[in-house]
Amino acid sequence: MDNPARHGILPDMDSDLIIVGGGLNGPALALAAAQAGLTSTVIDALARDVRKDTKFDGRSYALALASKRMLAALGLWDGLAEHAQPMNEIKVSDGRVNDAQVFLGLHFDSAEIEEGPMGYMLEDRFLRRALMDALDAEPRITHMAGETVIAQDVDARRVEVSLASGGSVSGRLLIGADGRQSGTCARAKIRRTGWSYGQTALVCAIAHDKPHGGVAHQLFLPPGPLAILPLTGNRSSIVWSETDAQARALNALPEEQYLEILRPRFGDFLGEISVAGDRFTYPLNLTLANSFISDRMALVGDAAHGMHPIAGQGLNAGLRDVAALAHVLSHAVRRGEDIASPITLERYQSWRRFDTASLAAATDLFNRLFSNDNSLLRAGRDLGMALIGKTPALRRNFIREAAGLTGDLPDLMK
Repeated sequence: MDNPARHGILPDMDSDLIIVGGGLNGPALALAAAQAGLTSTVIDALARDVRKDTKFDGRSYALALASKRMLAALGLWDGLAEHAQPMNEIKVSDGRVNDAQVFLGLHFDSAEIEEGPMGYMLEDRFLRRALMDALDAEPRITHMAGETVIAQDVDARRVEVSLASGGSVSGRLLIGADGRQSGTCARAKIRRTGWSYGQTALVCAIAHDKPHGGVAHQLFLPPGPLAILPLTGNRSSIVWSETDAQARALNALPEEQYLEILRPRFGDFLGEISVAGDRFTYPLNLTLANSFISDRMALVGDAAHGMHPIAGQGLNAGLRDVAALAHVLSHAVRRGEDIASPITLERYQSWRRFDTASLAAATDLFNRLFSNDNSLLRAGRDLGMALIGKTPALRRNFIREAAGLTGDLPDLMK
């Protein structure tokens, strides 16, 4: 292990980075920083056995091709590949439930680009465990599980956080990777902009008789979108958005009644369906930090931007934050710069803030545009989808966007 002093860390500091948040983005950043020779302390509010419980989180993630490249660069993909389902096609349709009518739609095929599948579906339980195992194996990372930060203090040379257990941790740079209600963001007095959608996502895995062929489906319905996303085997993950009240009522139903309501929405194109595992719910809202940086502090992932899952880009946006910040920090190390200087952190913010604001605005617009049954809006959106569907250049651009291949890519995603 390199001597951390050569990266500018002072003898009385615990690590270069203090990362608050042990979910997905925080550990990914610690691993990326380790490749640049930087040490990290990851402070995780949850205990290790909770994180490693296979039933802890029922979500699955639509990993863009760029995100897959990043996981490969971090040395994780070889262990994840057997659990990952390639997404070869995406079909988008606009319809209603009561009359099973489906209107004009879009079809995106990864064959239209040269890079292969536009993405991969991966269950949380596999990704989370792979990250935790990698943290344990990396000597530059200290993982503090079951610890909560209650205060943070910044001066000209370092940052220190106080723990509920009575201890403290000090370092050069503080990272907030602690979710949509980020305490790190609040303690830095950074305001947030956002609102609730009045929608809740019902999430579970569905087993079906017929193979899905690696095709992802996005069906827009008046109460909210329904995504049917291919998993390994004859299984798919659903992200089913309904109004808050309806979602509460649906989730309280016995499994067979739950399926009776899902079936008209899901359709019969995959044959008979059944629930495969536990069911989960997640409230949907938009929340954007008004700044991604402060004195010796940066925000990544949902701590910086939480958005509607309508485009399946939430984790991808967080991983792009991680890759961009790791890029900025590693290049600062090479130049001998302070990794926590305002100039260094502004490079990260200027890189990511516009992109994430644009993505959040787009997901917000799509949800408002499609989560209704207004005849004028329906005519307009169906006309727009038809135009995109008939224009190869526009279609390829959407595919490359979904694959995360547009814009200025950080080193880890190239």
